[in-house]
Amino acid sequence: MMVGEDIGRPLSEMPRDAYYDDKNLPTFSTYLVIVVKDVDGKIINVHKQRSHSPTSNFIQLLLPYTWYNITGQQITVTNINGESNSWAPWRGPVTYPNTQTNNPSYVLMIQVGTGTQSNLASVTHLAAPISNGTGPGQLIYGTPTVSTSITASGSSAYFYVSQSVINNSGASITITEVGLVTQIWVNGTGCAYSVNFGPLLMWYDVLSSAITIPNGGSAVIYYFFTVNP
Repeated sequence: MMVGEDIGRPLSEMPRDAYYDDKNLPTFSTYLVIVVKDVDGKIINVHKQRSHSPTSNFIQLLLPYTWYNITGQQITVTNINGESNSWAPWRGPVTYPNTQTNNPSYVLMIQVGTGTQSNLASVTHLAAPISNGTGPGQLIYGTPTVSTSITASGSSAYFYVSQSVINNSGASITITEVGLVTQIWVNGTGCAYSVNFGPLLMWYDVLSSAITIPNGGSAVIYYFFTVNP
C-alpha cells in the first residue's frame, strides 16, 4: 500500500515490499492498483498489492487442445450468474478481441464488492458484488479500458485493464474484493460449434486492506500484467 509522498509515483511502479525478494523475482506478475479520489477530485488513497488469483475458469480455458485430445475430458465453466457449460474444443478458438456482434469475446468489467472468499482460485463470482446505480450501496461503473499497446522499458513490459467507479449513493462505500469479468464465446471452424459462456470471473482478489470511496468520490481500479517487473 502506498500513501503520502508515494502517491506521485507511476502506477506501474511497485513498492519494494510487494516483491518476493531482490534475488528471486518472478518473470510474470500481476498487480492490483486502486486510486481513490474525494468529491473535489483530490487523490486521497493509492492502494497497491500483488494479485495472486487467476480463477479456475481462466486456467481451464488456457488448457491446450492436446490435453483434451489425450484425456478425452471436458471442462465445466460457471459464469457469475451461476450458469454452467461443459466444453471441449473442436478446433474452437476463443474469438477475443473480436467485439463485433458475431460471437464476441471481450473484457466486460472490473467488478468490486463488499465480501471475502477464502479459496480464491475456485470462485466463480464475487461474494457480495456491488451493483451499478446511484441507490444505497451502489456504484456507477464506467466503461472498462484495455491498454492499446504493451508498454516496454528495457527488459520489462506491461499492459493494463482499468475500470472507473463513482459513488453517488449518498454515503461512503467500502470495498474488500475485486474481480476481472470477461465475456467469452468460443467458436469452432466457421462457427459450426460454439459455446457462449457468458460473463466469466477470470481473476479475483481480496484486498489486503479495505478501501473506502467517499460519497461523491470515485476510484479507478487497475490490473497491471507485467513481465520482468
